[in-house]
Amino acid sequence: QVQLVESGGGLVQPGGSLRLSCAASGSIFSINVMGWYRQAPGKQRELVARISRSGTTNYADAVKGRFTISRENAKNTVYLQMNSLKPEDTAVYYCYSASRWLGSADYWGQGTQVTVSS
Repeated sequence: QVQLVESGGGLVQPGGSLRLSCAASGSIFSINVMGWYRQAPGKQRELVARISRSGTTNYADAVKGRFTISRENAKNTVYLQMNSLKPEDTAVYYCYSASRWLGSADYWGQGTQVTVSS
C-alpha cells in the first residue's frame, strides 16, 4: 500500500502562483511514476502532468509553459509549481502514483482544491 498526502491548494487570483506538494509513504519501492490529475465541476478527471523516477516529464497542452512538475526521490515527494494561473485551472487536484509510465494509477491522494478567482 502507498499513501499519498497532498498539500498546497487554495484560492489565488488570476495570474498568480501556487505550489502543490504530494508526499508518498508506505510501499514506495513500487512507485515509478508520480503526477497530478485534476477534475473541475461537471468535467472528467484529466491528466495535468507526470514525472518518472528518472525525471522524464509529460504535460497536458493546457498547462505547458505554465506548470512545472518536479520530484525529490529522496523525500518521495512530487511538486507541481503552477504559474500564470487562469480561472479554467480551477479544479480539485489529485496526486497519483503508478508503477508504469503508461499504466493507470495505482494509488490516489485525497485531492486538494485550487480555485483561481478574482
